[in-house]
Amino acid sequence: MKTHRMGEEVAPDSTRSTRYFCPRDIEFGTAQTSSMESNTDFAWDLGSRPSRLRFVVALIATCLVACSGHDGRSGLDSTSSTAPTPTDAAATSSTEAPPTSGSNPTPSEVDPYVGVLPAAPTIGTTTDEWFAAPDGLRRHFRLYVPSSVGQVDARPLLIALHGGLGTSAQFATNSGFDGLAESNGFVVVYPDGIGARPDGSGYQTWNGGYCCGPAARLDVDDVSFVRALIDLIESRMEIDPDRVFAAGHSNGAIMAYRLACELSDRIVAIGIQAGSLGVDECEIQAPVSVLHIHGTADANHPIDGGRGAGIAGVVFRSARVAVRRLAEADGCESGPLLQSNPSWPDIEIRTWTGCEGVAEVRLITVDGASHAWMGHAAASAMATGFVGGPYPGFDSSRAIWSFLSLHPRRSD
Repeated sequence: MKTHRMGEEVAPDSTRSTRYFCPRDIEFGTAQTSSMESNTDFAWDLGSRPSRLRFVVALIATCLVACSGHDGRSGLDSTSSTAPTPTDAAATSSTEAPPTSGSNPTPSEVDPYVGVLPAAPTIGTTTDEWFAAPDGLRRHFRLYVPSSVGQVDARPLLIALHGGLGTSAQFATNSGFDGLAESNGFVVVYPDGIGARPDGSGYQTWNGGYCCGPAARLDVDDVSFVRALIDLIESRMEIDPDRVFAAGHSNGAIMAYRLACELSDRIVAIGIQAGSLGVDECEIQAPVSVLHIHGTADANHPIDGGRGAGIAGVVFRSARVAVRRLAEADGCESGPLLQSNPSWPDIEIRTWTGCEGVAEVRLITVDGASHAWMGHAAASAMATGFVGGPYPGFDSSRAIWSFLSLHPRRSD
């Protein structure tokens, strides 16, 4: 077991990035915060009256422009539907993506989508449920089971973590993972974080360590929640324990890193966009493969850490440092090897290999890409104004599933 401290790696400048989120399902960016910053707890304490007024005006305008659909955290304890959702990746994935895995790239090139079928219509089953977490909090999750479950034995499981002030329903819409789950035969669950209200409702955040919001401030045990959620799903259907993965965006990406460090006996690999390592010590019991995607123009969570855009936030740590720390924790002996593909001139891929348990760590940087989830349409023009337009030529969801599916746990 290896331990790495991150205390000295914090970027020197504070970073503020703001996610405005209407009281439904649309996520607009990252309103990250931290218990380390007093009296700046984004939506809950914006400081001066003018700041609060600006937030309320922006929030109302955002809701008028973009909010639609139902709240994924409301209603009965369990609801289900087998009707296709309006979020099929065929409608949201980039139409400008370069050639896929059929292009047979040379060894010097990398195909980020290798082995992954395009998204299919979501004809499986969707349920929204609540259950009591180990700490006694009542927690919500959204589960998508593809129509092919039951036709084969064990299935992979993807735990998809929304960003700060997002929700399970929002991230399902924004990522399009349901469509990929249908075409590629994996189960995907979208847990919800914790809100500021006494019952945990409201704008959702994760306790990724140094970030974010009430979840971090109250030191919510989100790691135990995810462990219990895995147990619950495994009690209902056959899940392959060597293919239990986590994906996340922003605050959800920070949470995924924490799972890699503190739940490595269950989490086999993580694939994230726009995050950092939020815990000071990373103790892994088993190697965890990592794919980290980050835009060089991400103003909400700068790739090198530091102050970001917005009126509230945290001192973000460096994404590059996070990747290196996981490579060290995994005992990687080679790398990073710089790779590219002429079809993606804006993309650089750095890979660490020779890791314990045949794990692999990879950083994909996308020149000019913003904080928005790549390859999927923005919720509205207002959303683009807050976090930038989504980079159209690269699909984070498809690249993440490609990497995760190729990295099950192996002994050697």
